[in-house]
Amino acid sequence: MERSIFAAIFGGFLGILALGGLAFPPYGPEFDSNPQPFAGHTSTPSLLPKPEGDWRILDPVTYENISVFPVVAPYGQDAGAFLTLEEGLATGEVLIRERGSEEMVRGRDGRPVLIPQTTGASVNQLVLVNRSKRPLLLLAGELVSGGKQDRVIGKDRIVPVGAPPLPLDVFCVEHGRWTGSSQFAAAGTIVHPSVRERAAVDQKQNEVWNAVRSGTTVQADAAAPAPMISESRLQSAIAGNAHTEAYEKIYQSGAVGVSIDDFVAEVQRRFSGATSGLKGERVVGVVVGYGGEVAWSDIFASGDLFDHYWHKLLRSYAVEALARPTVRAVASRENASEFLRRLNGRETTETEPGVYRWSEITEGRLAEIELEALQPKPMKLHRLVLHRTT
Repeated sequence: MERSIFAAIFGGFLGILALGGLAFPPYGPEFDSNPQPFAGHTSTPSLLPKPEGDWRILDPVTYENISVFPVVAPYGQDAGAFLTLEEGLATGEVLIRERGSEEMVRGRDGRPVLIPQTTGASVNQLVLVNRSKRPLLLLAGELVSGGKQDRVIGKDRIVPVGAPPLPLDVFCVEHGRWTGSSQFAAAGTIVHPSVRERAAVDQKQNEVWNAVRSGTTVQADAAAPAPMISESRLQSAIAGNAHTEAYEKIYQSGAVGVSIDDFVAEVQRRFSGATSGLKGERVVGVVVGYGGEVAWSDIFASGDLFDHYWHKLLRSYAVEALARPTVRAVASRENASEFLRRLNGRETTETEPGVYRWSEITEGRLAEIELEALQPKPMKLHRLVLHRTT
Protein backbone atom coordinates (compact mmCIF):
# COMPACT_ATOMS: atom_id res chain seq x y z
CA MET A 1 0.00 0.00 0.00
CA GLU A 2 2.75 2.44 1.01
CA ARG A 3 4.64 1.66 -2.19
CA SER A 4 1.52 2.42 -4.31
CA ILE A 5 0.98 5.77 -2.58
CA PHE A 6 4.65 6.69 -3.07
CA ALA A 7 4.49 5.75 -6.78
CA ALA A 8 1.41 7.90 -7.29
CA ILE A 9 3.00 10.92 -5.59
CA PHE A 10 6.23 10.52 -7.57
CA GLY A 11 4.35 10.18 -10.88
CA GLY A 12 2.37 13.32 -10.13
CA PHE A 13 5.59 15.20 -9.42
CA LEU A 14 7.04 14.12 -12.78
CA GLY A 15 3.86 15.27 -14.53
CA ILE A 16 4.17 18.73 -12.98
CA LEU A 17 7.77 18.96 -14.18
CA ALA A 18 6.71 17.99 -17.72
CA LEU A 19 4.00 20.65 -17.78
CA GLY A 20 6.45 23.21 -16.45
CA GLY A 21 8.85 22.34 -19.26
CA LEU A 22 6.14 23.06 -21.79
CA ALA A 23 5.21 26.34 -20.18
CA PHE A 24 8.77 27.64 -19.84
CA PRO A 25 11.00 26.69 -22.77
CA PRO A 26 14.72 26.76 -22.02
CA TYR A 27 15.49 29.39 -24.66
CA GLY A 28 14.00 32.78 -25.46
CA PRO A 29 13.67 34.04 -29.06
CA GLU A 30 17.13 35.60 -28.96
CA PHE A 31 18.64 32.17 -28.25
CA ASP A 32 16.71 30.25 -30.90
CA SER A 33 19.27 27.85 -32.35
CA ASN A 34 17.15 27.16 -35.44
CA PRO A 35 15.26 30.31 -36.46
CA GLN A 36 12.75 29.81 -39.26
CA PRO A 37 13.09 32.18 -42.22
CA PHE A 38 10.01 34.04 -43.46
CA ALA A 39 8.46 31.78 -46.04
CA GLY A 40 5.23 33.57 -46.85
CA HIS A 41 2.14 34.88 -45.15
CA THR A 42 0.22 31.75 -44.28
CA SER A 43 1.52 31.32 -40.73
CA THR A 44 1.75 33.77 -37.84
CA PRO A 45 4.82 33.67 -35.57
CA SER A 46 4.03 33.67 -31.85
CA LEU A 47 6.83 36.14 -31.04
CA LEU A 48 7.87 39.32 -32.82
CA PRO A 49 11.29 38.97 -34.46
CA LYS A 50 14.06 41.15 -33.10
CA PRO A 51 14.41 44.20 -35.39
CA GLU A 52 17.73 44.98 -37.02
CA GLY A 53 17.65 48.61 -35.85
CA ASP A 54 16.25 50.41 -32.82
CA TRP A 55 12.77 50.33 -34.32
CA ARG A 56 9.27 49.73 -33.01
CA ILE A 57 6.34 48.76 -35.21
CA LEU A 58 2.87 50.18 -34.52
CA ASP A 59 -0.56 48.76 -35.27
CA PRO A 60 -1.55 49.02 -38.92
CA VAL A 61 -3.39 51.86 -40.58
CA THR A 62 -5.93 50.16 -42.82
CA TYR A 63 -8.12 51.24 -45.72
CA GLU A 64 -9.74 49.10 -48.41
CA ASN A 65 -7.07 46.45 -49.25
CA ILE A 66 -3.98 48.21 -47.82
CA SER A 67 -2.34 47.93 -44.39
CA VAL A 68 0.37 50.46 -43.49
CA PHE A 69 2.42 49.80 -40.34
CA PRO A 70 4.29 52.88 -39.06
CA VAL A 71 7.86 52.14 -37.94
CA VAL A 72 9.10 54.49 -35.22
CA ALA A 73 12.43 55.11 -33.51
CA PRO A 74 13.43 57.13 -30.41
CA TYR A 75 16.11 58.97 -32.35
CA GLY A 76 17.48 59.33 -35.87
CA GLN A 77 20.66 60.15 -37.67
CA ASP A 78 21.26 63.69 -38.92
CA ALA A 79 20.79 63.26 -42.66
CA GLY A 80 20.69 66.99 -43.39
CA ALA A 81 24.11 66.82 -45.02
CA PHE A 82 22.59 65.04 -48.03
CA LEU A 83 20.83 66.60 -51.00
CA THR A 84 17.81 64.84 -52.47
CA LEU A 85 17.22 64.53 -56.20
CA GLU A 86 14.03 66.61 -56.14
CA GLU A 87 15.77 69.44 -54.29
CA GLY A 88 18.81 69.35 -56.55
CA LEU A 89 16.85 69.43 -59.81
CA ALA A 90 14.55 72.20 -58.52
CA THR A 91 17.46 74.48 -57.58
CA GLY A 92 19.62 73.68 -60.59
CA GLU A 93 22.36 72.22 -58.41
CA VAL A 94 21.85 68.88 -60.16
CA LEU A 95 21.76 68.53 -63.92
CA ILE A 96 20.63 65.45 -65.83
CA ARG A 97 21.05 65.19 -69.58
CA GLU A 98 20.64 62.58 -72.29
CA ARG A 99 23.88 60.76 -72.91
CA GLY A 100 25.36 62.26 -76.04
CA SER A 101 23.82 65.72 -75.61
CA GLU A 102 26.10 68.73 -75.81
CA GLU A 103 26.08 70.43 -72.45
CA MET A 104 28.64 72.50 -70.57
CA VAL A 105 28.30 73.30 -66.86
CA ARG A 106 30.37 75.34 -64.47
CA GLY A 107 32.41 73.40 -61.92
CA ARG A 108 32.96 74.34 -58.29
CA ASP A 109 36.15 76.18 -59.20
CA GLY A 110 34.38 78.22 -61.87
CA ARG A 111 35.91 76.33 -64.76
CA PRO A 112 33.64 74.78 -67.38
CA VAL A 113 32.92 71.06 -67.14
CA LEU A 114 31.96 69.28 -70.33
CA ILE A 115 29.63 66.32 -70.09
CA PRO A 116 31.33 63.56 -72.12
CA GLN A 117 30.02 63.13 -75.65
CA THR A 118 29.28 59.71 -77.11
CA THR A 119 27.85 58.32 -80.31
CA GLY A 120 24.26 59.03 -79.27
CA ALA A 121 21.56 58.90 -76.62
CA SER A 122 20.86 55.67 -74.75
CA VAL A 123 17.61 54.40 -73.27
CA ASN A 124 19.28 53.01 -70.16
CA GLN A 125 21.90 55.62 -69.37
CA LEU A 126 21.84 59.35 -68.66
CA VAL A 127 24.56 61.74 -67.50
CA LEU A 128 24.27 63.46 -64.10
CA VAL A 129 26.29 66.32 -62.65
CA ASN A 130 26.14 67.22 -58.96
CA ARG A 131 27.13 70.90 -58.72
CA SER A 132 26.05 71.33 -55.11
CA LYS A 133 28.17 71.40 -51.97
CA ARG A 134 26.35 68.37 -50.56
CA PRO A 135 26.46 64.70 -51.57
CA LEU A 136 23.42 63.71 -53.60
CA LEU A 137 21.11 60.86 -52.51
CA LEU A 138 19.39 58.86 -55.26
CA LEU A 139 16.69 56.25 -54.63
CA ALA A 140 15.71 53.48 -57.02
CA GLY A 141 12.32 54.23 -58.54
CA GLU A 142 12.58 58.04 -58.48
CA LEU A 143 11.24 59.41 -61.74
CA VAL A 144 12.81 62.18 -63.83
CA SER A 145 10.71 63.60 -66.65
CA GLY A 146 11.76 65.11 -69.95
CA GLY A 147 14.50 64.25 -72.38
CA LYS A 148 13.58 61.81 -75.09
CA GLN A 149 11.75 59.57 -72.58
CA ASP A 150 10.84 59.66 -68.88
CA ARG A 151 13.19 57.48 -66.80
CA VAL A 152 13.46 56.05 -63.29
CA ILE A 153 16.64 55.70 -61.25
CA GLY A 154 17.80 52.10 -61.32
CA LYS A 155 19.65 51.81 -58.00
CA ASP A 156 20.13 53.57 -54.66
CA ARG A 157 23.44 55.45 -54.58
CA ILE A 158 25.24 58.62 -53.48
CA VAL A 159 26.96 61.08 -55.83
CA PRO A 160 29.75 62.87 -53.95
CA VAL A 161 30.56 66.58 -54.04
CA GLY A 162 32.85 67.52 -56.91
CA ALA A 163 32.36 64.21 -58.73
CA PRO A 164 32.94 64.18 -62.50
CA PRO A 165 29.87 63.79 -64.76
CA LEU A 166 28.33 60.45 -63.81
CA PRO A 167 26.98 57.88 -66.30
CA LEU A 168 23.70 57.08 -64.54
CA ASP A 169 21.92 53.75 -65.06
CA VAL A 170 18.17 54.24 -65.54
CA PHE A 171 15.08 52.49 -66.89
CA CYS A 172 12.53 53.93 -69.26
CA VAL A 173 8.91 54.19 -68.12
CA GLU A 174 7.62 55.85 -71.28
CA HIS A 175 7.59 53.36 -74.07
CA GLY A 176 6.83 54.85 -77.48
CA ARG A 177 8.45 58.32 -77.39
CA TRP A 178 11.99 59.12 -78.48
CA THR A 179 11.87 62.84 -79.16
CA GLY A 180 12.30 65.98 -77.13
CA SER A 181 15.00 68.09 -75.54
CA SER A 182 17.98 66.81 -73.60
CA GLN A 183 16.89 68.36 -70.31
CA PHE A 184 15.17 66.65 -67.37
CA ALA A 185 13.18 67.92 -64.41
CA ALA A 186 12.04 66.53 -61.09
CA ALA A 187 8.75 64.65 -61.41
CA GLY A 188 7.98 64.42 -57.69
CA THR A 189 7.12 60.77 -58.29
CA ILE A 190 8.32 57.37 -57.15
CA VAL A 191 6.97 54.51 -59.26
CA HIS A 192 4.80 51.94 -57.51
CA PRO A 193 6.31 48.77 -55.99
CA SER A 194 5.76 46.38 -58.93
CA VAL A 195 7.67 48.73 -61.26
CA ARG A 196 10.24 49.60 -58.60
CA GLU A 197 10.93 45.92 -57.94
CA ARG A 198 11.64 45.31 -61.61
CA ALA A 199 14.06 48.25 -61.73
CA ALA A 200 15.82 47.76 -58.37
CA VAL A 201 15.98 43.95 -58.21
CA ASP A 202 15.47 42.48 -61.69
CA GLN A 203 17.17 45.39 -63.50
CA LYS A 204 15.63 44.42 -66.84
CA GLN A 205 14.09 47.02 -69.14
CA ASN A 206 11.43 44.72 -70.62
CA GLU A 207 10.29 43.73 -67.12
CA VAL A 208 9.98 47.41 -66.18
CA TRP A 209 7.82 48.12 -69.23
CA ASN A 210 5.64 45.08 -68.54
CA ALA A 211 5.08 46.25 -64.95
CA VAL A 212 4.03 49.72 -66.17
CA ARG A 213 1.56 48.18 -68.64
CA SER A 214 0.08 45.57 -66.30
CA GLY A 215 -0.24 47.70 -63.15
CA THR A 216 0.94 44.93 -60.84
CA THR A 217 3.11 41.86 -61.31
CA VAL A 218 1.50 39.87 -58.51
CA GLN A 219 -0.12 36.64 -59.68
CA ALA A 220 -3.67 36.87 -58.36
CA ASP A 221 -5.93 33.89 -57.76
CA ALA A 222 -8.64 33.47 -60.38
CA ALA A 223 -11.32 33.74 -57.68
CA ALA A 224 -9.90 36.97 -56.22
CA PRO A 225 -12.06 40.10 -56.47
CA ALA A 226 -11.18 42.45 -59.32
CA PRO A 227 -8.81 45.37 -58.72
CA MET A 228 -10.09 48.95 -58.88
CA ILE A 229 -7.63 49.68 -61.70
CA SER A 230 -8.56 46.86 -64.05
CA GLU A 231 -6.44 45.76 -66.96
CA SER A 232 -9.04 47.06 -69.42
CA ARG A 233 -9.04 50.50 -67.78
CA LEU A 234 -5.27 50.55 -67.84
CA GLN A 235 -5.15 49.68 -71.53
CA SER A 236 -7.73 52.40 -72.22
CA ALA A 237 -5.53 54.89 -70.40
CA ILE A 238 -2.57 53.86 -72.54
CA ALA A 239 -4.63 54.08 -75.74
CA GLY A 240 -5.95 57.50 -74.72
CA ASN A 241 -2.41 58.76 -74.21
CA ALA A 242 -1.62 58.72 -77.93
CA HIS A 243 -0.05 55.26 -77.53
CA THR A 244 2.83 56.69 -75.50
CA GLU A 245 3.18 54.67 -72.35
CA ALA A 246 4.18 57.57 -70.12
CA TYR A 247 3.99 56.52 -66.48
CA GLU A 248 2.76 59.84 -65.09
CA LYS A 249 0.06 60.27 -67.72
CA ILE A 250 -1.18 56.70 -67.43
CA TYR A 251 -1.53 56.82 -63.67
CA GLN A 252 -3.31 60.14 -63.39
CA SER A 253 -6.55 59.71 -61.47
CA GLY A 254 -8.83 60.44 -64.42
CA ALA A 255 -6.92 58.24 -66.83
CA VAL A 256 -7.39 54.98 -64.90
CA GLY A 257 -11.02 55.58 -63.91
CA VAL A 258 -10.54 55.87 -60.14
CA SER A 259 -9.34 58.66 -57.88
CA ILE A 260 -5.85 57.87 -56.71
CA ASP A 261 -5.80 61.24 -54.95
CA ASP A 262 -8.87 60.39 -52.83
CA PHE A 263 -7.35 57.03 -51.88
CA VAL A 264 -4.09 58.72 -50.85
CA ALA A 265 -5.90 61.43 -48.88
CA GLU A 266 -7.88 58.91 -46.83
CA VAL A 267 -4.84 56.77 -45.98
CA GLN A 268 -2.93 59.94 -45.06
CA ARG A 269 -5.76 61.11 -42.79
CA ARG A 270 -5.77 57.80 -40.93
CA PHE A 271 -1.98 57.63 -40.83
CA SER A 272 -1.73 61.13 -39.34
CA GLY A 273 -4.28 60.23 -36.67
CA ALA A 274 -2.42 57.06 -35.74
CA THR A 275 0.98 58.77 -35.41
CA SER A 276 0.04 62.19 -34.01
CA GLY A 277 0.38 61.22 -30.34
CA LEU A 278 3.96 59.96 -30.42
CA LYS A 279 6.19 61.16 -27.58
CA GLY A 280 9.96 60.93 -27.87
CA GLU A 281 9.71 58.97 -31.14
CA ARG A 282 9.53 59.77 -34.85
CA VAL A 283 8.16 57.80 -37.76
CA VAL A 284 11.19 56.68 -39.80
CA GLY A 285 9.52 54.20 -42.14
CA VAL A 286 6.60 51.93 -42.96
CA VAL A 287 5.82 48.29 -43.69
CA VAL A 288 3.05 47.81 -46.26
CA GLY A 289 0.66 44.92 -46.83
CA TYR A 290 -1.97 44.28 -49.51
CA GLY A 291 -5.00 42.07 -48.98
CA GLY A 292 -3.55 40.61 -45.79
CA GLU A 293 -0.12 39.85 -47.30
CA VAL A 294 2.94 41.87 -46.26
CA ALA A 295 4.78 43.01 -49.37
CA TRP A 296 7.08 45.98 -48.88
CA SER A 297 8.96 48.25 -46.47
CA ASP A 298 10.92 51.51 -46.67
CA ILE A 299 12.89 52.70 -43.64
CA PHE A 300 15.12 55.79 -43.47
CA ALA A 301 17.93 57.14 -41.29
CA SER A 302 15.75 59.87 -39.79
CA GLY A 303 12.22 61.15 -39.45
CA ASP A 304 13.08 64.19 -41.56
CA LEU A 305 14.30 62.03 -44.43
CA PHE A 306 11.18 59.86 -44.20
CA ASP A 307 8.99 62.98 -44.24
CA HIS A 308 10.67 64.17 -47.44
CA TYR A 309 9.79 60.97 -49.32
CA TRP A 310 6.55 60.03 -47.56
CA HIS A 311 3.94 61.58 -49.84
CA LYS A 312 5.60 60.19 -52.98
CA LEU A 313 5.92 56.78 -51.37
CA LEU A 314 2.32 56.79 -50.16
CA ARG A 315 1.07 57.56 -53.64
CA SER A 316 3.17 54.70 -55.02
CA TYR A 317 1.73 52.30 -52.42
CA ALA A 318 -1.79 53.49 -53.30
CA VAL A 319 -1.30 52.82 -57.02
CA GLU A 320 -0.14 49.30 -56.18
CA ALA A 321 -3.15 48.76 -53.92
CA LEU A 322 -5.57 49.90 -56.61
CA ALA A 323 -3.93 47.59 -59.17
CA ARG A 324 -4.16 44.54 -56.87
CA PRO A 325 -7.30 42.53 -56.07
CA THR A 326 -9.60 44.30 -53.59
CA VAL A 327 -9.17 41.73 -50.82
CA ARG A 328 -10.19 43.59 -47.66
CA ALA A 329 -8.00 41.75 -45.16
CA VAL A 330 -5.58 43.17 -42.60
CA ALA A 331 -1.98 42.01 -42.58
CA SER A 332 -0.72 40.69 -39.24
CA ARG A 333 1.70 42.65 -37.10
CA GLU A 334 3.81 39.53 -36.61
CA ASN A 335 4.35 39.08 -40.34
CA ALA A 336 5.04 42.81 -40.74
CA SER A 337 7.73 42.57 -38.06
CA GLU A 338 9.57 40.03 -40.21
CA PHE A 339 10.46 42.92 -42.51
CA LEU A 340 12.45 44.59 -39.72
CA ARG A 341 14.91 41.76 -39.16
CA ARG A 342 18.12 41.33 -41.12
CA LEU A 343 17.79 38.64 -43.75
CA ASN A 344 20.00 35.59 -43.72
CA GLY A 345 21.06 34.71 -47.25
CA ARG A 346 23.31 35.45 -50.18
CA GLU A 347 24.72 38.99 -50.08
CA THR A 348 25.95 41.16 -52.94
CA THR A 349 27.77 44.43 -52.24
CA GLU A 350 29.04 47.43 -54.18
CA THR A 351 31.24 50.13 -52.66
CA GLU A 352 32.59 53.48 -53.73
CA PRO A 353 35.43 54.04 -51.22
CA GLY A 354 34.78 56.91 -48.87
CA VAL A 355 31.32 57.55 -50.36
CA TYR A 356 28.79 54.73 -49.92
CA ARG A 357 28.19 51.02 -49.58
CA TRP A 358 25.24 49.30 -51.31
CA SER A 359 24.19 45.77 -50.39
CA GLU A 360 21.49 43.29 -51.40
CA ILE A 361 20.57 40.16 -49.45
CA THR A 362 18.15 37.54 -50.78
CA GLU A 363 16.42 34.96 -48.62
CA GLY A 364 13.81 32.87 -50.39
CA ARG A 365 11.39 35.34 -51.96
CA LEU A 366 12.52 38.19 -49.73
CA ALA A 367 15.06 40.78 -50.84
CA GLU A 368 16.75 43.40 -48.65
CA ILE A 369 18.51 46.40 -50.19
CA GLU A 370 20.46 48.80 -48.01
CA LEU A 371 22.35 52.02 -48.74
CA GLU A 372 24.96 53.13 -46.23
CA ALA A 373 26.76 56.47 -46.44
CA LEU A 374 30.44 56.35 -45.45
CA GLN A 375 30.93 60.14 -45.17
CA PRO A 376 30.63 62.46 -43.30
CA LYS A 377 30.06 59.50 -40.96
CA PRO A 378 28.78 55.93 -41.45
CA MET A 379 24.98 56.07 -41.67
CA LYS A 380 22.34 53.71 -43.08
CA LEU A 381 20.33 56.13 -45.18
CA HIS A 382 17.73 53.78 -46.64
CA ARG A 383 16.64 50.19 -46.18
CA LEU A 384 14.17 48.41 -48.44
CA VAL A 385 12.75 44.92 -47.90
CA LEU A 386 10.31 43.40 -50.37
CA HIS A 387 8.51 40.14 -50.98
CA ARG A 388 9.12 39.20 -54.59
CA THR A 389 5.98 38.91 -56.70
CA THR A 390 7.52 36.28 -58.99
